[in-house]
Amino acid sequence: MWEATSISHRSRAPERPSWPGCPPVMKTDLSAENKGAYVQGMFNRIAPRYDLMNRLMTGGQDLRWRREVIHRARLGPNAHLLDLGAGTGDLAREALRQHPDCHALAADFTLGMMRVGQRHAPPAPDWSAADALALPFASQYFDAIVSGYLLRNVSDLQLALKEQLRALKPGGWLVSLDTTRPVRSILTPFIQFHMRMIIPLLGSLLTGQRDAYTYLPSSSENFLDAETLAEALRAAGFEEVGFQRRMFGTMAIHWGRRPA
Repeated sequence: MWEATSISHRSRAPERPSWPGCPPVMKTDLSAENKGAYVQGMFNRIAPRYDLMNRLMTGGQDLRWRREVIHRARLGPNAHLLDLGAGTGDLAREALRQHPDCHALAADFTLGMMRVGQRHAPPAPDWSAADALALPFASQYFDAIVSGYLLRNVSDLQLALKEQLRALKPGGWLVSLDTTRPVRSILTPFIQFHMRMIIPLLGSLLTGQRDAYTYLPSSSENFLDAETLAEALRAAGFEEVGFQRRMFGTMAIHWGRRPA
């Protein structure tokens, strides 16, 4: 039986985004609790169109990235997998498609997202409310922990990584898909225009929640670059750390292994 915990705040908005149209809440020095409450409410509001927006923003590439995340999790027979910050549970369902015998748990702190995910077609994972900074699971329980767009939202990255390290079995893998700051290139102005203007406009038209899709570029631009996140994984105790960039360097898949 999976054990759930009460929902608490794991997320924060980045400090002081600098372009016009950014929601006022992101320009203030709110407490971590209030920022967490804002982000939690935001994801509840966009839950009904969240998957559609992901498909549109990435041109459907996020489906391929999720398949790669599960492939890199290196699941064995009857493996226990945690999809942390699961949202609507895409990664957990992908794990069940690739490994029908695995035990997949989708965990999030946003009930609205989980309710949408529970209405999706099979395969169906188990579900749990969980705080990424205080996982309600036994130590050394999971063979792999995967996440999509989680790490840039946690209020304490090192604590979140250490909690995942604790919950992994020795030799288990953490695999994370998230946005990252791209290396500056000739494409940078076009990427910034797409992130700062096109995505908020598309989000406004399809969901009526422009502020939520202004948060995406602001949180991405204030998050760690891929190299620094890899160093954070090593500092937390992971080994065999690596990453690969995707989508002109705006996305990255990171992985690391708990020492055996």
